[in-house]
Amino acid sequence: MKILGLDVGTKTIGVAISDAFGWTAQGLKTIRRSETNEVDDFKQITSLIEEHAVETVVVGYPKNMDGTIGASGERSEQFVEQLSQHVSIKIDLWDERLTTMAAERVLVDADVSRKKRKKVIDQMAASLILQGYLDRRSHSN
Repeated sequence: MKILGLDVGTKTIGVAISDAFGWTAQGLKTIRRSETNEVDDFKQITSLIEEHAVETVVVGYPKNMDGTIGASGERSEQFVEQLSQHVSIKIDLWDERLTTMAAERVLVDADVSRKKRKKVIDQMAASLILQGYLDRRSHSN
């Protein structure tokens, strides 16, 4: 059972995928969001779901540090609502507080150049979101 992780931003969507056992997450790609037709974003995600036989999608849910839901969190909720109109599989929201900062730190520590970091930061954030989800799931089973 593969799980797709998404780090949804206003300009890009970082995409990660689990292995078939649901143990590890790895970055897959970064989708540049369409400025004129958001349906294109959902078509790309749907295509990835079909191509990789995905059974669940995990979308990063940016909460405020005090746990409340702000504008970014509301955008994630709206994204999930729209995505659910295009796919019929399970979609979960996953608390993603500080994942982009953690992804940046991992890439800096790995001595990845600033130019290369910009290209993979969204995938890395999606991987961290998905790995957190996978880890929690394996500990609750």
